[in-house]
Amino acid sequence: MINLIIMAKCLTSICAVNYVANGDFLKGIIAMPARRALEKEKIDSLEKLSLYSEQEIMQLHGFGKNAMEKLKCYMQENQISFKNN
Repeated sequence: MINLIIMAKCLTSICAVNYVANGDFLKGIIAMPARRALEKEKIDSLEKLSLYSEQEIMQLHGFGKNAMEKLKCYMQENQISFKNN
């Protein structure tokens, strides 16, 4: 029984570390998996995002076509674009 309690506490702390988002960058624009992918790469502003190509971002785990389309629209609204290949 004690082992189960200890194991549950360990799993809870692991989940909390893996799934807590630090910032609100792109909140409401793209889904959480895509936001976590950007966060993992330390991309927390449109300026940093503009240093990457569209292909580089699409290779991130958690990024798909839907997230990319929403992101491109948002970037276009803010006069920001991906770097050219």
